[in-house]
Amino acid sequence: MSELALPLTGFRVISAEQYGAGPYGTMFLAQLGAEVIKIEPPRRGGQDGEATGGGDTARAVGPHFLRADESLYFQAFNLNKKSLTLDLNLPEGQEVLHRLVKTSHGAVNNLRGDLPARLGLDYAALGAINPAIVCAHLSAYGRDNARAKWPGYDYLMQAEAGYMALTGDPAGEPQRMGLSMVDFITGTIMATGFLAALVDAQRTGKGRDVDTDLLSAAVHQLSYPALWYLNEGTETRRNPRSAHPDATPSQMVRAADGWLFVMCQLPKFWDKLTQRIERPDLAADSRFATNADRLTHRDALTALLDAHFGQEPVAYWVELLAGHVPVAPVNEFAQALDNPWLETIGMRCEINHPDNPEMKGLANPLKLDGQRLPNRAAPLLGADNDTILGTLGYSGNDIARLRAGGVV
Repeated sequence: MSELALPLTGFRVISAEQYGAGPYGTMFLAQLGAEVIKIEPPRRGGQDGEATGGGDTARAVGPHFLRADESLYFQAFNLNKKSLTLDLNLPEGQEVLHRLVKTSHGAVNNLRGDLPARLGLDYAALGAINPAIVCAHLSAYGRDNARAKWPGYDYLMQAEAGYMALTGDPAGEPQRMGLSMVDFITGTIMATGFLAALVDAQRTGKGRDVDTDLLSAAVHQLSYPALWYLNEGTETRRNPRSAHPDATPSQMVRAADGWLFVMCQLPKFWDKLTQRIERPDLAADSRFATNADRLTHRDALTALLDAHFGQEPVAYWVELLAGHVPVAPVNEFAQALDNPWLETIGMRCEINHPDNPEMKGLANPLKLDGQRLPNRAAPLLGADNDTILGTLGYSGNDIARLRAGGVV
């Protein structure tokens, strides 16, 4: 297989980032070929003379580590990047930043909303150095309102944006989603805005600020239920079996050994379902004649489907329905990742890390010319300091001085 030509090759992006949302978005840029330079706080000397702390806080997120300050969690968000330790609070750190900006196309951060201006990471500060620089900001609540100084995390957004009210059994407590999906979608939105502004900057020579925030992204994902409520006053609520609010059966059904999800979003799929499972009586039942009828009698239909599907295991039903009716097994976590289909489509891979040459990972979901994007292990803290500083004109003595002064 020929080496894949990556579309962002030659673009340099600085990112003052931490934890999940921002790093998730910039990882896409790095996997698409951009040189993403991750700016991280340097280690500090402890009382016993040992260096302590430093780096993206994600490096210390357990429970699994490749070495003391290199977590598997960190690997999930920082593949293909470079690491430069730099204290942006020091004048010498700002001098390094400004040299770097002159040769960069973008500067990204996911800091608290009041910090980019204070640390000189916005276009007002960096545009004077490089007019074409694109400054992308991802914060909890935005940079231009009374919540700018508020810290915030994914789970809070799920609570405030109504996700928890939509998730779980209606008879139980509100539930958050099992993954930090607000972080991931906000990182993706940030990357989309950044790329659009980058295209414009390449065309016009002028960059700009691009902003998104966790709460805005979370609210935007309310999507069509939001329009139903805003225009018709219809308040979507959670349904038993994680059922779709309007189509049925589009929900979990119980098989002999577990659960599967069946989705009859269109009338033709209801017809095919009754044919494939050999239940013409359901097709002929006036209670289930139309989608509206099935919604009205959803509890009765659920009981009948459970009784029928309960006669055989999940695998039997998936094989019977696959390709005819939209269906999937409701997998346990291990089943989902051990699914051989992931190997077939290339979504599981090995990544060579200095501490584990066969580290298991996930491929990027994008393909270019039919090929998955290449993966390189996330960088060790400060691994690229000397190389990057050297390209900026710093000599070995200069770098030693910066290191001794705690700048890098």
